[in-house]
Amino acid sequence: MQAVKDKFSLAVVQLRVSKIKADNLGRAQKLVKEAAGQGAKVVVLPECFNSPYGTGFFAEYAEKIPGESTRVLSEAARDCGVYLVGGSIPEKDGEKLYNTCSVFGPDGKLLVKHRKIHLFDIDVPGKIRFQESETLSPGNRLSMFETPFCKVGVGICYDIRFAELAHIYAKKGCQLLVYPGAFNMTTGPAHWELLQRGRAVDNQVYVATASPARDESASYVAWGHSSVVNPWGEVIVKAGPEESVVYADIDLQYLADVRQQIPITTQRRNDLYSVNSVQEG
Repeated sequence: MQAVKDKFSLAVVQLRVSKIKADNLGRAQKLVKEAAGQGAKVVVLPECFNSPYGTGFFAEYAEKIPGESTRVLSEAARDCGVYLVGGSIPEKDGEKLYNTCSVFGPDGKLLVKHRKIHLFDIDVPGKIRFQESETLSPGNRLSMFETPFCKVGVGICYDIRFAELAHIYAKKGCQLLVYPGAFNMTTGPAHWELLQRGRAVDNQVYVATASPARDESASYVAWGHSSVVNPWGEVIVKAGPEESVVYADIDLQYLADVRQQIPITTQRRNDLYSVNSVQEG
């Protein structure tokens, strides 16, 4: 691996997702190319970028990996020379369906496949009920990948609510956490930014989230507002609700400075408490 760089450009693609898979793939490809043209070295796509989000759509749009969507991602990563965090797609494996994020390197090779660990099963009376477990199975592995810049940890949407996962990623050396996610019009305004800032401050890492663009006519309306948060907990870039690409510099020297100023990593009382992974990623 080449020498670690102190700073690199990250792009978050907030894609407008339709019911036509070919259109979604084509537009994703186009926006990845646009991001690479702006100097991005790591590009993140949204959760469920190739299909509408909903338990009624997962089986219809599901693919094996490798398959049509991941071939497009692999080609885009290779053609643009970027690390591509491929949002997520409904993955079919045998009789089971998963919500899966595939990450590709600049050579087009698959680096890691993250199956959403925590399924989105919630019931907020009068506002929203959603049960991913009606159709999806949970993943059972942590997912990290190496770049010449830093190590990156991957979660999908609801995974961000679990501070333990982010803490373990940070403990294993990740300096950037990426969460493709489709929060909705109830949980979005309440918790989307709060959770990102919390994970960033807790672990003194960068946190990037990629949402689909908001479509008021969809059965599930995504909040949008894809963001990047720095290790001080500041939102350094945030999209609106519409389709867009937003960029942020990931400054690893700044991350090191924050950790030196407030050295929680060395001040933890490991003699009193600890968070550890049971299943290695």
